[in-house]
Amino acid sequence: MTLVLSVIGTGYLGATHAACMSSLGFNVIGVDTDASKIALLAQGQLPFYEPGLEELLQQELASGRLTFSTDFSMLADADVHFICVGTPQKENSLAADLSYVEGSLAALAPHLKPGSLVVGKSTVPVGTAQKLTDILASSAPQADLAWNPEFLREGFAIEDTLRPNRLVVGVTNDRAEEILREVYAPVLELGTPWIRADLPTAELVKVAANSFLATKISFINAMAEICEAAGGDVTVLAKAIGYDPRIGNRFLQAGIGFGGGCLPKDIRAFMARAEELGAKQALEFLREIDAINLRARTRVIDLVRSLLAQDLSSYTIAVLGAAFKPESDDVRDSPALDIAAQLHAAGAKVTVHDPKAMHAAKKRFPALGFAQSVEECLAGADLVLHLTEWREYRELDTAHLKTLVKTPIVIDGRNALDRDTWIKGGWDFHALGRKSL
Repeated sequence: MTLVLSVIGTGYLGATHAACMSSLGFNVIGVDTDASKIALLAQGQLPFYEPGLEELLQQELASGRLTFSTDFSMLADADVHFICVGTPQKENSLAADLSYVEGSLAALAPHLKPGSLVVGKSTVPVGTAQKLTDILASSAPQADLAWNPEFLREGFAIEDTLRPNRLVVGVTNDRAEEILREVYAPVLELGTPWIRADLPTAELVKVAANSFLATKISFINAMAEICEAAGGDVTVLAKAIGYDPRIGNRFLQAGIGFGGGCLPKDIRAFMARAEELGAKQALEFLREIDAINLRARTRVIDLVRSLLAQDLSSYTIAVLGAAFKPESDDVRDSPALDIAAQLHAAGAKVTVHDPKAMHAAKKRFPALGFAQSVEECLAGADLVLHLTEWREYRELDTAHLKTLVKTPIVIDGRNALDRDTWIKGGWDFHALGRKSL
């Protein structure tokens, strides 16, 4: 008999997981306490942007395998329950807020049938799974718990769910592993590596991976600072060290740093948990990683002032990009939007354009100006900032854009534009970690 799955939490992770598991042939029910979100999903609409996901959602709703509800009692017949709720950073603390995870388990426990498996996918501090196991042992001893961390990249969520580069499962017994192997059988048939771990290790894998990634990004941004001081070119430096197989060339693109809903809060929560465990010194380096990342934003603002004036109140600045990365409408802790907001606070007139994140950006910073097209955004600008590396920005007609601005000055905050093309188009081109020509 085919397993019936449930997904608790229908945000970015949950909606993706529910649609993808349905596409593998399972009957899936997604549950959330947010009635408006459930109503939207039930109509085949997403409250966020992710390439291809809305089409997959509509396909699976039409198949009849995928349903959504606000009623936890609807989960009574499910065999496997995936917890996919958020773990945001606590207010006035580095630690993660686990209230949504704990609340989900409390709401789910009365409806767990004998032999069912609860599977955590949310990113949590190490030790959380054991705490939840203890809670489950008293509230629903007929069920078991496992941990299966997610590794979704925004813009590639479907691929990362159905064709992941590895599957990690934290389990305490063979039966839990067997159930998860059955769930992921179609994925395992593709040759996906399967890693069985204990609960603490499975929890650590996600935060360790994110911490390593954050370190790599901040490292190359630190090298950009050195290149500026020494007169070097960070793009050439990155290319050269990237050929070393021990290092690799991915995520060695110097710029304004990382953001989004995962990396910043995950490394901070990791530091907080290490301190609780008495291992604070082991992760002290992450404080500097965080500081380097935030400093990259300040360095862009300093560069703007050096090119225009210390007092920006009489200048108009065009910002290309609001999302924290391309192929996403996520503006959580977005370096691009943060820089735009800081420039506005400094007195500049700031106009922002983004292919997908305009609504979210307006909601977050309504005082900024927003343009529906690149041309409208650049009209009369004293300086242009390229802050999110959308493909369409790399394909712009630079000669035409020069006719729209007051002064053809561009800062490539992502080192993603073709410098020669912009210079030939008549632009004064600048980027972090590179000499101006």
